[in-house]
Amino acid sequence: MKTINSLVLTVVALFAFSCSQAQQSKNNQAQKTAKFKMEKTEDQWKKELTPEQYRVLRDKGTERAFTGAYWDNHAKGEYKCAACHTPLFSSETKFESGTGWPSFYQALDKSKVKEITDETMGMKRTEVVCANCGGHLGHVFDDGPKPTGLRYCMNSVSLSFEKSK
Repeated sequence: MKTINSLVLTVVALFAFSCSQAQQSKNNQAQKTAKFKMEKTEDQWKKELTPEQYRVLRDKGTERAFTGAYWDNHAKGEYKCAACHTPLFSSETKFESGTGWPSFYQALDKSKVKEITDETMGMKRTEVVCANCGGHLGHVFDDGPKPTGLRYCMNSVSLSFEKSK
């Protein structure tokens, strides 16, 4: 009986993983064919971005928690898209979420980020991309602090930081 239960769990896990991978592939393709203000070929992106930036910004990857350059950054300034340099977040709205990724309770300008339903990894989340170039930034959750109650959980590698003067 234990063997059958283990086999059933393995089959279910493999099915969920394959569905998640198919959805991820569909989402990646949708990003690459979507129209954004800044249009570049994948070859152009590969030349301009580091391999890790490309993996996260273009292939919707995620950096490991507590490894990015900005999760523990306390300097005052502005966070921009690492791909196109569009201003996205201010240090004024950055907060300690304990997640290991830089977190903000609001974008500088809501029109600069685009929210997309993400059903990969066996869950439903809200992906955040740069509205200018379509680069994957991270996800937004509704467990943040006041005044918005939002937590924009971003990948450091998707951002650049410009310190205030």
